[in-house]
Amino acid sequence: MTIQEIEQLYGRSPQANAFLSLLKGKSVRSVSLQGLLCSSVPMFFAPLQEKIGRTVLFVLNDADEAGYFYHDLTQMMGQENTFFFPSSYRRAIKYGQRDAASEILRTEVLARLSSESSSASGGIYIVSYPAALAEMVIGKQQLDDRILRLQVGQQVSLTDVVHTLRDFELVETDYVYEPGQFAVRGSILDVYSYSCEYPFRIDFFGDEIDTIRTFDVENQLSKDKRELIEIVPELASVQSIKQSFLSFLPSDALVVMKDYTFVHDSIGKIYEDGFSAQIMQERLEGANEMEAEKIMHEMKKEFNLVTPLEFQKGVAEHQRVVLSGNADSAISFQIAPQPLFHKNFELLTKTLEDYQLQGYTLFILADSQKQQQRLKDIFCSEELKRYNISFTSVDKTIHEGFIDHDKKCCFFTDHQIFDRFHKYNLRSDKARAGKMALTMKELQEMEPGDFIVHVDFGIGKFGGLVRVPAGNSYQEVIRIIYKNNDKVDVSIHSLYKISKYRRSDTGEPPRLSTLGTGAWDRLKEKAKKKIKDIARDLIKLYAQRRREKGFAFSADSYLQHELEASFLYEDTPDQGKATAEVKKDMESGRPMDRLVCGDVGFGKTEVAIRAAFKAACDSKQVAVLVPTTVLAYQHYQTFKSRLEGLPVRVDYLSRARSAKDTRLIIEDLKAGKIDILVGTHKLISKTVKWHDLGLLIIDEEQKFGVSTKEKLRQLKVNVDTLTMSATPIPRTLQFSLMGARDMSIMRTPPSNRYPIHTELITFNREAIIDAVNFEMSRNGQVYFVCNRISKLEELKLFLEKHIPDCRVVIGHGQMAPEQLEKVIMGFINYDYDVLLSTTIVENGIDVGNANTIIIEDAHKFGLSDLHQMRGRVGRSNKKAFCYLIAPPKSALTPEARRRLEALETFSELGSGFNLAMQDLDIRGAGNLLGSEQSGFMEDLGYETYQKILSQAVTELKNEEFSDLYQQEMEAGEQLTGDDFVDDCAIESDLETYFPDTYVPGSSERMLLYRELDHLQSDDELKAYRQRLIDRFGPVPKEGDELMYVVTLRRLGKRLGSEKIILKAGSMQMQFVSNVNSPFYKSQMFSRVINYVTTHVRECALMEKNNKRYLRIKNVTSVKQAVELLRKISSLELDK
Repeated sequence: MTIQEIEQLYGRSPQANAFLSLLKGKSVRSVSLQGLLCSSVPMFFAPLQEKIGRTVLFVLNDADEAGYFYHDLTQMMGQENTFFFPSSYRRAIKYGQRDAASEILRTEVLARLSSESSSASGGIYIVSYPAALAEMVIGKQQLDDRILRLQVGQQVSLTDVVHTLRDFELVETDYVYEPGQFAVRGSILDVYSYSCEYPFRIDFFGDEIDTIRTFDVENQLSKDKRELIEIVPELASVQSIKQSFLSFLPSDALVVMKDYTFVHDSIGKIYEDGFSAQIMQERLEGANEMEAEKIMHEMKKEFNLVTPLEFQKGVAEHQRVVLSGNADSAISFQIAPQPLFHKNFELLTKTLEDYQLQGYTLFILADSQKQQQRLKDIFCSEELKRYNISFTSVDKTIHEGFIDHDKKCCFFTDHQIFDRFHKYNLRSDKARAGKMALTMKELQEMEPGDFIVHVDFGIGKFGGLVRVPAGNSYQEVIRIIYKNNDKVDVSIHSLYKISKYRRSDTGEPPRLSTLGTGAWDRLKEKAKKKIKDIARDLIKLYAQRRREKGFAFSADSYLQHELEASFLYEDTPDQGKATAEVKKDMESGRPMDRLVCGDVGFGKTEVAIRAAFKAACDSKQVAVLVPTTVLAYQHYQTFKSRLEGLPVRVDYLSRARSAKDTRLIIEDLKAGKIDILVGTHKLISKTVKWHDLGLLIIDEEQKFGVSTKEKLRQLKVNVDTLTMSATPIPRTLQFSLMGARDMSIMRTPPSNRYPIHTELITFNREAIIDAVNFEMSRNGQVYFVCNRISKLEELKLFLEKHIPDCRVVIGHGQMAPEQLEKVIMGFINYDYDVLLSTTIVENGIDVGNANTIIIEDAHKFGLSDLHQMRGRVGRSNKKAFCYLIAPPKSALTPEARRRLEALETFSELGSGFNLAMQDLDIRGAGNLLGSEQSGFMEDLGYETYQKILSQAVTELKNEEFSDLYQQEMEAGEQLTGDDFVDDCAIESDLETYFPDTYVPGSSERMLLYRELDHLQSDDELKAYRQRLIDRFGPVPKEGDELMYVVTLRRLGKRLGSEKIILKAGSMQMQFVSNVNSPFYKSQMFSRVINYVTTHVRECALMEKNNKRYLRIKNVTSVKQAVELLRKISSLELDK
């Protein structure tokens, strides 16, 4: 059933008709809707939009409430006629920090109200809250002067439009990323108006507008076509007489308020606070007298904020509806909120049964099909079947469920039944994406002067893109400058050999390599030898495990379903996949050895809990091994609370337990009374005897010592093992280890975690004390991070002086481990309110109660550090805050400023942070392969190191383990050249590049070349081509040829070719260099021979210096070469 059908129920209710007739009567100035609670308010108003036919303003008590209300309305009515009107400041108005994304939403509402259309087609719904109404808005007249309307087919020249945009003070850039920018490329104009969440792309044909489309900032690709658009510049900076938003509304608008007095008082308080003195000082810094006067004038509250009296007058001019309090006439409803069940399914089913017997219809609202299915499974399970519950599922959800006694209906939401957090989406999230996309892009871009690594030549400096003559045409090459100013020009086809030099931040620049000394090659060989040693062991261990027999667990029971359904959050796709893979491994006869990787808070522990429970259901015991006492306690708590009420016993062992407890636990364990035991390495000591161990779960394996790992290895051979790691493992490493381990990677962040509210502040007593006090007032805890140990004492005194009842504790890495452990355990047990520490001391700790983190000197940390620290809060269903303390923006370096702004705008967990994760990847790789490897990583740069790693593995396959391949071939597996060739190099004298008239800006071209370089399939190439046409217009000839090179490389590799040379009208291929390689017995090579024998005239096959070549004549373009290789690789072979 859809939510619209329910909504129609309300549109036809007697109350709705009564309400509409009251509104028509002019004498009635106010109506009270009594007993309308929870989400029944939007449910009641949604169907009436057309019937009311006027603009309606809903005023809720705060931003979150308004956000949920708006979300409910859009679930029912779509976004066409519902608008959100936020405050244009981040946080409280007094701190004066504007937010571009919110300004877009404000401007959108004003532009819609001022355009004539809204009066004709019935009204629109606007959702707002006191802080937003407290700000004045621009006058109607000034707004009309500053709107540029364009439509498809309109006769107007591109230059005229650009002139207007410049008058509006929009900024011209190469590519558009933020509101208030525009860019011109050929006949394409991109412009980001303040009145729409997406920027526009306008295509001119001569002096006529051909098409208008919106496009996405992140990937710069078009979305939807538009017929008519309005371009509005930033209004906040316009000098004009401002007015209150209420007087901007049409005179017949209706104002709906939850609580009039509360709104009135909030507006009064905001006016009273005005702007804080500190903001004034910051703005005035470095301004001359004229400017200072202007700023002082602008910052006066009289010109910016609405007085409570004006607000009162404004409300009096409109008809109003209140949900509580007195009014001229009242309509009453019999509605009760959804009861709380706290995941108690017995209670839930009994309640539902009661309502069913009284003749109520049950509706359960959930966003996803999977959730609906889970609920059905639970109600059909053995225990609950007898209640015979039947409910109608509804496809969308609202924020708060309710019971309507008039209509005899229950509307229950699934996130309330399962105690989950429900998240609302505003439209401004898109506008924030620009800043992030830009930061991400700058991380990838190569600017001249950056250090880059070439696999064959070593570390050099990037000298930019250069066009050089080649034969009778031009080619674009990449210039790299080495020591003694030696230059190397690299063709853009071998871009994959180049990478930006990245490593952990030691700060000092790397040494440039000298060409021709062989030092670089020696370094590579050394690293390769070490890698081979590691890989060899892994492959052997894997082969041994494959031959063992293990225990096959039985399929899922209904208890398992119930456990999984009661998970607080919705499973992410990755989490679902990981769970399924783990279960499949457990149910098979071979012992499992699976590694689950994922960022902090991505739900690894949940996968472990499910696996542990599955093992316990088959009465096998589970050992959960963790590196530290703190984590042991923490995991014990998590397991215990998740498995509460299920028939399993969980306990933990660590040095924190007394001798008596330990003895009892060991006895119970031996007798088989304990199902799941969490502990440190004590678990695998001689004294601990297991009754029947079936599953071993290891958390953060890389943190254990060698001896522990050895003991584990003996244990592991025939016990199912699940290893978890939070250090993300780099993709490429993952491939090379694929042969040795089964892996599940979690890359998607959980969808409905609270976004973490992030703000940039200067060290400001008021703000810090506010933050700590607020957290303490809701019984929460605070992390305070400062990277200098000497400063911690000082901060402790500061906090104790200003907040006397605050319990502060200090923790840092130079304390004795026992002492540190005590501090952290104390913090977890809520003995302290604030933990003052250097970068969070223990990475795995998870204090659900700590929901504020304050980071001092934030500009000194890298993006990923900040991201990881921020990930420490926001783990529960409370809203979390992160304050970044840094000097005023004007004093920061541009990089630091952008880094902090990017964090501030991206409050979601794991959103687009894959790039910031790269230096975490570097750490992860170091941990995985032991410390001496991270030394090589420093010297070679990270990406180069990965390339050498995959080469090493390919070589091992070709040489030492080639018998494995012989077996595979005999078993009938088709081997292609891919298994023997690491990559295929290409040289040519044809014109293949993107001209700079087509793609402006060399760094953008570089990014496009690199993206092209990584494409894997023809479909990807097709999509890439579409993207180019969309952004830059039709592709020129040189660009077309360039795109074929990628396919050529891939086909060459499949045919076992290490190098292809396209010169002087012919093509030469060089095959696998090891002449005895099994490749020469494979079917792929037989196809090559076949082709040569049937085309003797054009082809010549030769062998020179132990290398085999094939030359083919009359190949004049890359396209032709591709078609030829396609033909060869698909030849039919005679049986």
